[in-house]
Amino acid sequence: MTGQNHTASFYDLGPEQVLQAVESLGFACNGHQMGLNSYENRVYQIGIDNDESLVAKFYRPKRWSDAAILEEHVFTLELAELDIPAVPPLLIDGNSLFHFGAHRFALYPLKAGRSPDLECKTHLQQLGRFIGRIHALGSTQDFQYRPELNVQTFGDDAYEYLMENDFIPPELEKAYETLAEDLLDAIEERFANIDPQLIRLHGDGHPGNILWKHDAPYILDFDDARMGPAVQDLWMFLSGEHQHQLTTLDTLLTAYSQFYDFDCRELSLIEPLRTLRMMHHAAWLAERWDDPAFKRAFPWFNTQQYWEEHILTLKEQAAAMQEEPLQWL
Repeated sequence: MTGQNHTASFYDLGPEQVLQAVESLGFACNGHQMGLNSYENRVYQIGIDNDESLVAKFYRPKRWSDAAILEEHVFTLELAELDIPAVPPLLIDGNSLFHFGAHRFALYPLKAGRSPDLECKTHLQQLGRFIGRIHALGSTQDFQYRPELNVQTFGDDAYEYLMENDFIPPELEKAYETLAEDLLDAIEERFANIDPQLIRLHGDGHPGNILWKHDAPYILDFDDARMGPAVQDLWMFLSGEHQHQLTTLDTLLTAYSQFYDFDCRELSLIEPLRTLRMMHHAAWLAERWDDPAFKRAFPWFNTQQYWEEHILTLKEQAAAMQEEPLQWL
């Protein structure tokens, strides 16, 4: 089947196919199926006869190779062996990645819980310790099949995709082009000056990927795992006024550094990384704009107002990058 047909099949993935795929591995489904909050992949909670429900994750075609998916699985399995509360896929006859027709999928245990309380010092300390332990393991070897989080992959590639595929309205194109190129040059210089160590990361560390249960977290969804600077897994837990961010940062890093040394120079990468995330997110939406699920979920995307606000936000980031970075004392 061609890549285009694989993509069409992914868009048309229906309830019956999902159940058939899970049952092909020997599970008896009870018919209960619920779509979970995921856009990059298709993820479903599946009821199992006389057993706990499972989560079935069907991978978007052409995003990751099989080798890259398996690399993520191995990483989370290694973390679980160290009692770090990542949620690895189920192993069935020694395998974690399965094929059903045109689809690739993995099965996970269902984990329930609540969002972390980032105002709670105990929660922050536990998060800091577990992220430090993830990075301690992540630093022991490199990913071979997953890309780096760098200016090229998150910034330059995003900018080029939007420009080459005519997503920016003509009347805004020059403003976006000038601003984006200036930002990318500044970010490239910042990265070059620091030359951060790149380690295996979760890659998308934010509160939405943490579930709290029985006074401990589950760290979910390593789908964006890649090589990058350690601060990438920390900065999205910082919010609010400057002093509040400093207090949160101190709590996280004091706990984190019990297990892994943090290079404080990376704090000056927070605003550059935030800017890259914004640029990457816009291109991510654009690249998937032919997926009907994206048009339903993001109806505001690719409108004049969206691009005007995106440019304004990038201008604010240009100013933020000129400010003194956070310090950990």
